[in-house]
Amino acid sequence: QLQLVESGGGLVHSGGSLNLSCAITVTSGATLTAWTIGWFRQAPGKEREGISCVGNSDSSILYADSVAGRFTISRDNAKNMVYLQMNNLTPEDTARYYCAASLWWGLTVPYGSWGQGTQVTVSS
Repeated sequence: QLQLVESGGGLVHSGGSLNLSCAITVTSGATLTAWTIGWFRQAPGKEREGISCVGNSDSSILYADSVAGRFTISRDNAKNMVYLQMNNLTPEDTARYYCAASLWWGLTVPYGSWGQGTQVTVSS
């Protein structure tokens, strides 16, 4: 019911910032506000990590400890967009970043719709 496309990745030096975008296409009959949108990342050789999610308003937000205080998630339901502002990046943040949608709340619940991902590389 949803199609998600990530953008905004790239190469940045340690300490730099990037702003990822997740453009969401809502198919007929779906309501975007009913969905939790999450950001995940996966580095080579590592398990996928849920890093942040936002509910139907910016008042419902979760962050993983690894990004809390550095990353900020937001959503614009009018534009069908979700953003991830990433500050103070370190080489440990290097990964492919994905946005995904779930009808449940949280980072460990099933997410049924996934984007193709955008690569973030942080050089030291």
